[in-house]
Amino acid sequence: MMVVLTFPDGARRDYPQGITGLDIAKGISPSLAKRTVAMALDNVLTDLNDPIEHDSKIEFVSRDDPRALELIRHDCAHVLAEAVQSLWPGTQVTIGPVIENGFYYDFQRNQPFTPEDLPAIEKKMKEIIARDRPFTKEIWSRDEAKKVFAGKGENFKVELIDAIPEDQSLKIYKQGDWFDLCRGPHMTSTGKIGNAFKLMRVAGAYWRGDSNNPMLSRIYGTAFAKQEELDTYITNMEEAEKRDHRKLGREMDLFHFQEEGPGTVFWHANGWTIFQEIVAYMRRRLRGEYAEVNAPQMLDKSLWETSGHWGWFRENMFQATSAGDNTEDERVYAIKPMNCPGHIQIFKHGLKSYRDLPLRMAEFGIVHRYEPSGAMHGLLRVRAFTQDDAHIFCTEDQMADECMKINDLILSTYADFGFTGDLTVKLSTRPEKRVGSDEAWDHAEGIMQNVLKRIEAEGGNRIKTAINPGEGAFYGPKFEYVLRDAIGRDWQCGTTQVDFNLPERFDAFYIAADGSKKPPVMIHRAICGSMERFLGVVLEHYAGHMPLWLAPKQAMVCTITSDADDYAVEVRDAARKLGLRVDADLKNEKINYKVREHSLTKVPALLVVGKKEAETRQVSIRRLGSEKQTVMPLDEALKTLTAEAMPPDLKRAR
Repeated sequence: MMVVLTFPDGARRDYPQGITGLDIAKGISPSLAKRTVAMALDNVLTDLNDPIEHDSKIEFVSRDDPRALELIRHDCAHVLAEAVQSLWPGTQVTIGPVIENGFYYDFQRNQPFTPEDLPAIEKKMKEIIARDRPFTKEIWSRDEAKKVFAGKGENFKVELIDAIPEDQSLKIYKQGDWFDLCRGPHMTSTGKIGNAFKLMRVAGAYWRGDSNNPMLSRIYGTAFAKQEELDTYITNMEEAEKRDHRKLGREMDLFHFQEEGPGTVFWHANGWTIFQEIVAYMRRRLRGEYAEVNAPQMLDKSLWETSGHWGWFRENMFQATSAGDNTEDERVYAIKPMNCPGHIQIFKHGLKSYRDLPLRMAEFGIVHRYEPSGAMHGLLRVRAFTQDDAHIFCTEDQMADECMKINDLILSTYADFGFTGDLTVKLSTRPEKRVGSDEAWDHAEGIMQNVLKRIEAEGGNRIKTAINPGEGAFYGPKFEYVLRDAIGRDWQCGTTQVDFNLPERFDAFYIAADGSKKPPVMIHRAICGSMERFLGVVLEHYAGHMPLWLAPKQAMVCTITSDADDYAVEVRDAARKLGLRVDADLKNEKINYKVREHSLTKVPALLVVGKKEAETRQVSIRRLGSEKQTVMPLDEALKTLTAEAMPPDLKRAR
């Protein structure tokens, strides 16, 4: 029997069935075999030593191929596990997956790992890599595998074997004498990993994420193909730590969290000022195009059953019943996890004609969604948040143009907040759990594909597009807007979701030109997404050095001597009359202390005044992060700051 293999250049060749990728590479050239670490059959990565049983497209994957990065990290996780068991015999290994930017491995041992253990583990890992032992795969029977792992005291592995479906083969990967249960694939040997890896931190983790299960000790690591890539990543991680919005929140007195309100934000005055500035900006951008509405916070579960949320999203919804001993109203309510069903009710209130469309409704609606305690992360992952939500009810003919208008609004908004780098628009297609017919989904996705082409064509080099299979909402496909911050991190914020399903489920309709009733197309859109999360992203993007229009305190008047106290108050009051957020620091402290204190809280401008400035009616302006001071007349200084503090959308309107 022969198989036909198609190579990247289009060439087709016949080979005996069962030949391995390594044999083919050796037959082409020894150098190709030497630099190849895996192969892709019909675009699926597999072990280079796997036998090829059917006609396929074949590619040889070198270590420098971007697809090999996941293999490098996967192999590194196996080496980590071997190193740990070599150093601490009796430690049980559990799972060690590749994750974004690295990998981790969970272990069971009486003494949890500490950061002080990591250098010794790294040293042992380098020894294992230097041995350059080949990765080999064996297929074991279930009984054999369970017997071997049970004999080694690896009870977690026995449990994993029981969880593998009966129709799947059980693979064991060996690297020398050490072996592990694994789906694969792997590179050809441990030496291909290289030394561009680093163990990052330790943490606790429950077995299978369940708090009823044993607590395991987790080691996180990362690995790259080249040392310079690792160095860049480490530098970015250090920079990201400095920019952590939780750290900035403490330094700038913006917000806090506490156990009595898990996943909900306690906004301090400074943080609430930034929040409201973002909301005010968004309101101005929507003025004249959108009607702002407000739907109830709590609605009967029957409405959520009609929408489909009760079936598809119930585990993420907070529920409530009638208060106290009240037996007259025994209804079950849900605190809204999203605004769309409420907006449909507003649309349905009163007859709508095709002449009324498109009808755009916006709401800065607070929604509640259950997130596991381990998933919550400052402002970036909360249980209660505000969406800059909107829904456009339109005809099918209007849909594509409405999506483009939303696209233009999103792009200009991100630019106004300083995100001027690359931006990716992803089309997320139908998920496995969904409502609506396949025909409706085909139709919606076809229109969205055409819109995506328009976005790419009009976006220039800055805009990239991609497909995100299976990640759409349960009621329709969506665009996800992924922006890039100052240190190259990607954040998914805005969304545009096309929905042919919910209006029909709620019997929403408009009167068409021919007098018939037709369900509108419903477009769900958010620009910031979660306002809390967007604020956190903006904080980290600017490292707390906010542009003047967003800064909670835009300037601080600082006195050098008490002789200038009256003048400092006059400067503060004059600035406030112009709409600037300014305070005065009249404390009996040295000016260097005041400069240091207000620099830590990220006040953008310090207006330093002493006896001389009071006599000449001047101020000395010192900008955050600069040692330079500029002396200018008070009126000129305030005029400069007022112009700088104007939000970008208002500047464009002048």
